[in-house]
Amino acid sequence: MTTAYKQIQARIFNHKLWVDITDPEQLKENYKSYLQKSGFTILQFNEHYFEQQGYTCFWLLAESHLAIHTFPESNTAYIELSSCNEEKMELFKTLTSL
Repeated sequence: MTTAYKQIQARIFNHKLWVDITDPEQLKENYKSYLQKSGFTILQFNEHYFEQQGYTCFWLLAESHLAIHTFPESNTAYIELSSCNEEKMELFKTLTSL
């Protein structure tokens, strides 16, 4: 079996935002849903709970990745999506701004 690859121009689109949610379960649920609704292909998910406080997770996507880092002491979380697919990125941005 051979794998067919699509050749694309080397461009990465980034979307960065801060939110006032730090609950890992709520963040995972929300952002996995945004990725799926935007049409991203999730390849893998990983997460880490820090001993004192804080949480980091990321989704490895066929189109790049999404990372979340929480800062409970400040009641904020930083979210960053990098993608080579501008159309999916724009849909994700629209969904996260609703």
